[in-house]
Amino acid sequence: MLDITLLVRVHVDALIAAQNDMGVCDAIRRNTPVGKLATMSAPHLPKVAGIDPTVPVSTHTDGSLSEVPAVPSAFIQDRLAGWVSDLTTLHELTERLARTSTLDDALHELLEAGAALLGARRGLIVFEPSDRRGPVSTIGLGLAHAELGQIETVPRSATSYGRILEGLPASEDSLTTPDLLGDTGLDPRRREVAARLGYAASYALPITTDRTGRLAAAVWLYDEPAEPLERQRHLAGLYTGYAAEHLARLLELERARTDVATVTEELLPSRMPRIPGVELAVRHHAAPQGGNDWYDALALPEGALGLAVGSVSGSGPNALAAMGRLRAGLRAYAVMEGEDPVAVLSDLELLLRLTEPARSATALFAYCEPARRKILLAGAGHAPPLIIGDRRTEYVETTLSAPLGMLACWEAPSVEIEPAPGETVLLYTDGLLHRAGDSMDRAFTRLHSAAASVPKALRHDAAAVADHVLRTVLPDGPGQGEDTEDVVLLAARFE
Repeated sequence: MLDITLLVRVHVDALIAAQNDMGVCDAIRRNTPVGKLATMSAPHLPKVAGIDPTVPVSTHTDGSLSEVPAVPSAFIQDRLAGWVSDLTTLHELTERLARTSTLDDALHELLEAGAALLGARRGLIVFEPSDRRGPVSTIGLGLAHAELGQIETVPRSATSYGRILEGLPASEDSLTTPDLLGDTGLDPRRREVAARLGYAASYALPITTDRTGRLAAAVWLYDEPAEPLERQRHLAGLYTGYAAEHLARLLELERARTDVATVTEELLPSRMPRIPGVELAVRHHAAPQGGNDWYDALALPEGALGLAVGSVSGSGPNALAAMGRLRAGLRAYAVMEGEDPVAVLSDLELLLRLTEPARSATALFAYCEPARRKILLAGAGHAPPLIIGDRRTEYVETTLSAPLGMLACWEAPSVEIEPAPGETVLLYTDGLLHRAGDSMDRAFTRLHSAAASVPKALRHDAAAVADHVLRTVLPDGPGQGEDTEDVVLLAARFE
């Protein structure tokens, strides 16, 4: 965060030095970067976001201070008040930016703050990291999607922000275009788009850091011929310097989340097997910090089907790796002894104790015979399945058992169920219940109500059933919240 106290102290020291040198006004004009307020080649801009307009510089600078007894004190107070106002505004804007937690929110905030500092009304920012790893996006302020499209038809090399993105030399003069319509040396297409969209001047800034290089280019648009004051440019430069560091941190976080999501998806089945007599559908939403829930569906000998859901304790890369190992182990055990779900989970519990002695897990494995519409299942500390049909919506009564890794030797009896033709069996993880925001009892009730409310017209489609239940239980979507858990919903409809 910018240290405003230090900046104010620097400016005060400059003022004291000015009194002891050649005159207050000349010293301020030479020694303070923010104090150069007299330079502007366009009409005076209104006060924006607490930034005072320029203070007139006295023409009586040759005489000693004793010849102008009242002016120095008033001048210093006015100038210092202007600096404090500017820096206070800068502090408020950077605090607002620091509160953003996503790239899109931060880019929108940067555009709005830059417009306030520079006295502009519209603008756009093109986020395009120089390492070309993405993500890439274009966000506008006061510009519709179609208007952004028109601006993008201008050759990049002909625009100030485009020169930044292309890595072309971009001097201070090339970043400022005070009169787009009157400058006949500009690209004709650029002038045509400016006239069509109704802006007459632009000012661009690169968004870069020493560590990551170029991240983006931002440009602000003026309705009339104008250019920002030197003071406004200085403040905007300070702000974008902080914004670049904040965006770099958010970019790293976004890329890490994307990598975790990619690994998670690669560790889970890419498609469901096609088994006669049963239709499968799955919905999976991983938590931002890294998924630890898994699901599986695999074809077994003699037309059988193995279904599994589970959850590993913890989060992050370690939990993700543990989840991958457990899922791979369960697949192997299911092929060897899938007709005995208790044996499958017993072997999985032994694997967990050997490879992850400090970790626990819940799991449910079901051995399905679609031709006979029979399911034999066992669970280890996992939520019971839910059967949805025209004549019933009920939970399967499973024996209460401990999670894997909690006892020296795990064992629990299996349960056999026979779904009727057209009924759907839902397997899910605890994340679906936890995200509902209620106690577990109320969450189970809410899930039961959501399943019972599935319209009859949708019950012939396993995917439609899963979508309806998910939308009803989580109306705001499964991706809301910062401390969310994984959600897995596996639907198997028997014909």
